[in-house]
Amino acid sequence: MNVEVLYFAGARDISGKDRESVDLPAQVKSIASFLLWLSDRYPDLTPHIPSLRIARNETFADNDDLLAANDVLAVIPPVAGG
Repeated sequence: MNVEVLYFAGARDISGKDRESVDLPAQVKSIASFLLWLSDRYPDLTPHIPSLRIARNETFADNDDLLAANDVLAVIPPVAGG
């Protein structure tokens, strides 16, 4: 299944890109399995996985949400500021 992945802030720094189109393996069917796949693809993201938020098609997603072909997934690290 092909999806577009957008990387923001620290996730962009670690991945080295701001977006990419990827064909996910068949076992990647949910946000939770996408996060595992992302950790394997970019090992330096692994310590940040628990604090990442994923937006699916511009709406924050839960770990059990299922993915579909042509989804746009945004990888959003925590934001600090004031």
